[in-house]
Amino acid sequence: MNKNEKSDIISEVKEMIQNSSAVYLTDYTGIKVADISAIRNNFRKEGVKYKVFKNTLFERAINETGKYEKLADHLVGMTGYAFASDNPIAPAKIIKKYFDDNNKLALKACYIENQFYPGTKLDEIASLPTKNEIIAGILGSINAPASGIVGAINAVMRDLVSVIDEISKKKAA
Repeated sequence: MNKNEKSDIISEVKEMIQNSSAVYLTDYTGIKVADISAIRNNFRKEGVKYKVFKNTLFERAINETGKYEKLADHLVGMTGYAFASDNPIAPAKIIKKYFDDNNKLALKACYIENQFYPGTKLDEIASLPTKNEIIAGILGSINAPASGIVGAINAVMRDLVSVIDEISKKKAA
């Protein structure tokens, strides 16, 4: 690999780092090519880019950007890099599912929104709700009081109609 190719790769990595809200480092030792393709497809469905770079080139890119400096300690062995922008929790869910099924594709470390997490925190990260789930929960909470008020008003009207109906039955008898 010549200097120009290395420079191009470093530029690509720097751009991916700048455009990502989360970066995950995985150990893909022992995973078959067909499985890596399936994993990449799962990442792609969630808008996540999964790439493999030389560790030294990735380290140069993080040094040049000044971001994610703690990842440098984990750049050993076969490392895959997942870059997420819209859904920073999606890679953790995919990595955990594959790891639970095959005991491979371990999480080395990650950064989510400038917060560092070691690989031992995979279960906790994967159990976090996604951004869309949080928004849905907030909207549901906002909507709940309004639907409660509507239900209370309907109950009062139903009770009033019932009382009027009983009074009319007594007067008719």
